[in-house]
Amino acid sequence: MNSSFALSSATFIYALASVFYIGSFSFKKQILAKIGLIVLIIGFMDNTAGIILRWIESYQIGYGHAPFANMYESLVFFSWTVALLYIFVELKYKKDAIGVFATPLIFLAIAYASFDPSMGSKISPLVPALKSNWLIAHVITCFLGYAGFALAFGFAIMYFFKPEDPNSTSIFTRLPSLDLIDELTYQMVVFGFLFLTIGIITGAVWANSAWGKYWTWDPKETWSLVTWFVYAIFMHLRMMRGWGGKQLAWVSIIGFLCVLFTYFGVNFLLSGLHSYS
Repeated sequence: MNSSFALSSATFIYALASVFYIGSFSFKKQILAKIGLIVLIIGFMDNTAGIILRWIESYQIGYGHAPFANMYESLVFFSWTVALLYIFVELKYKKDAIGVFATPLIFLAIAYASFDPSMGSKISPLVPALKSNWLIAHVITCFLGYAGFALAFGFAIMYFFKPEDPNSTSIFTRLPSLDLIDELTYQMVVFGFLFLTIGIITGAVWANSAWGKYWTWDPKETWSLVTWFVYAIFMHLRMMRGWGGKQLAWVSIIGFLCVLFTYFGVNFLLSGLHSYS
């Protein structure tokens, strides 16, 4: 088995997990969600194997670097981090209904990488500036942060679907309570914020070693800082002003839009030192 096969199969396994979660939510069949979690874990293991195999293949062809060098590899790793964090959340809180919002995010990330020919799935050598031990630390921390923000986004969306009337007959009454959704959103933002902060710090140290400056106001650096400030405002409002509910849900959504622009928009619309090939 090679990395291409492992990652392609992981894409379809994640799709199947999404189908089970959506089926469970739509038809109120708990067993489907349990199967969905098992399938999701299998997909996660397959995703893990694909990343490891790609890393080994990089060494075999003489490049010898972690599989974080291009957009394809970053999306594959992003799906892995979101899957890891979601599995932990479901096992901790035993609320499988949230899978209907989380698993499609995991599938869409890796599917976009797998099916868009512009992603460039071929293993390529690193440019000289990226040949550093800081690559692994910086990418892992940033993408763990992105994973937290992605789940916070999913939970924030849930807040708008959950009926406030406990006697409502809507299918969305199966979602967790508004208080739990609010708490999950907050916890994921805190998780993401901490890792994004570490990611920005490791990136600054890496930039200094590569380019002689800790901060260059490169477009991705600038938008990472914008994203950091949006989530800092989220935490300030939650802790200092006692905000919650839909108000903070909107801030979480705006924050994730900043994440998406930092990740995709900067790469496709603005050229810079951080643009993926």
